[in-house]
Amino acid sequence: MDEGCAPLLPDSLIYQIFLSLGPADVLAAGLVCRQWHAVSRDEFLWREQFYRYYQVARDVPRHPAATSWYEEFRRLYDTVPCVEVQTLREHTDQVLHLSFSHSGYQFASCSKDCTVKIWNNDLTVSLMHSADMRPYNWSYTQFSQFNQDDSLLLASGVFLGPHNSSSARSSLPPPDNFTLLSRVRNKPYDVFGCWLTETSLISGNLHRIGDITSCSVLWLNNAFQVRARVPPAAAPSSACCPPAVSHPQDVESENVNVVKRLFKIQNLNASTIRTVMVADCSRFDSPDLLLDVGAAPGRVFDLGSDSDDEAVGPGPAPARTKEGLRYFLDGLLDGRPQPPLSEHALETKVAELLAQGRTKPPEHSMAAARKLLIFTTGCLTYSPHQIGIKQILPHQMTTAGPVLGEGRGSDAFFDALDHVIDVHGHIIGMGLSPDNRYLYVNSRAWPSGSVVADPMQPPPIAEEIDLLVFDLKTMREVKRALRAHRAYTPNDECFFIFLDVSRDFVASGAEDRHGYIWDRHYNICLAKLRHQDVVNSVVFSPQEQELLLTASDDATIKAWRSPRTVRIHQAPRPRPRTFLSWFASQRR
Repeated sequence: MDEGCAPLLPDSLIYQIFLSLGPADVLAAGLVCRQWHAVSRDEFLWREQFYRYYQVARDVPRHPAATSWYEEFRRLYDTVPCVEVQTLREHTDQVLHLSFSHSGYQFASCSKDCTVKIWNNDLTVSLMHSADMRPYNWSYTQFSQFNQDDSLLLASGVFLGPHNSSSARSSLPPPDNFTLLSRVRNKPYDVFGCWLTETSLISGNLHRIGDITSCSVLWLNNAFQVRARVPPAAAPSSACCPPAVSHPQDVESENVNVVKRLFKIQNLNASTIRTVMVADCSRFDSPDLLLDVGAAPGRVFDLGSDSDDEAVGPGPAPARTKEGLRYFLDGLLDGRPQPPLSEHALETKVAELLAQGRTKPPEHSMAAARKLLIFTTGCLTYSPHQIGIKQILPHQMTTAGPVLGEGRGSDAFFDALDHVIDVHGHIIGMGLSPDNRYLYVNSRAWPSGSVVADPMQPPPIAEEIDLLVFDLKTMREVKRALRAHRAYTPNDECFFIFLDVSRDFVASGAEDRHGYIWDRHYNICLAKLRHQDVVNSVVFSPQEQELLLTASDDATIKAWRSPRTVRIHQAPRPRPRTFLSWFASQRR
């Protein structure tokens, strides 16, 4: 200012100078005087700072809920859970999975040490209960999920016996009385299982038909209608977790659920149904965040379409497949020369022929569907490269009445899928947005143009993981793939890397010893969270997306909070430390 209190520099010149500064320097300069402070809050200035600092593509608009560019810059810097606040070391082996209760007050962890642990999520996390599943002949625990009212916990683990898996659930009321309710079989082990309603869950079983053909049956299990029976000497039993007080009968006998058959799906070329989950369709019309379509169509095709032109995607259209199989069979009967086929290829063709006319077509009732059943599957090889989607209609959501599936005709042996998503790669993780509208998928891509000649030898997979996004309402791929995380194991050693989605962020583990966080709207990586080994699972608190947990092969669970919440919790007085001072201190 001059002696007359007039500014020596015009605002336009100060603005141009501020454009050459970084965000921390702009904030610091804004403390000099009122004029500089006013310019330092200019919307156009912070728009430039935002795109430059976060390296967002210029054609991406501001988040629809944002009120200003300054506040949006602050949101991405100040509310991402990237500050490590606690490390939990109670597990003695690799930690494979984490799951929060819907209230956010508790979370569960599964580990190679064969325990399911339940934790109290307070300002400082503390262990509430630990259930050792080795008395039930489990090898390790691998997955857990709370039901909607947090009164029951489903836990899944690998069973040591002639069958290779077990899925389980446990009762949690009250917190100091964890009771084993029932045990359910799953095959293969990575079906995991999931809740359909508050008291019923979905499990799966596998029946071999040939060398590379099989049938997956999905069952609806009631949590409370159980009976105990002594299994045969060679039969496996599945166990519930986590029992604080168990009885000898729980160990010596098998609690068998009242079950009803839900769907029966044919598997070709050594593929199987794995990783089942349920999406609730009720919030499709009011999502937390509406994502724009940003990818070319072609991955999703509708198997229930009446028109051949509507069946798009890498898989063969049903009508063309049927014609090809009919021509192949007619040629065999007429004695026409046929190209040589391997045993596996011949088995697949015969299985497809047998399924013709014996598969119940999809029901065209998407408007009536309350929930979608989602799972990984395939059609070319044993590695999961497709996502199957099947509507669950209202009359199918109960175990009461006749056995589900008896309504099909005597010739309808299999159920057809409603939709299939082909990712042209090995699927290693899936997660739903909180509103259930968007499906996020971790995939390791096959080489472009690769062809699967042998179902037992899938194409090599990329080290870079693609995080794909699909809109379950429109059945279209949205956005572009998120990238940053990596994996190194080959096809036959691949394991699931669990991801999680909050209102604004998506997070995933990786084999490169880091967890990652991206912004869902801007498609940018915001944070890398370091561990000493593979990060297997990440989970946001459902009530507070500024809290994230990560689980690793280093046998630890880490809790991460945002800089904003760290300042609030560490503040010596009620008034929290300002964003400016925090940002400046981090930039020094």
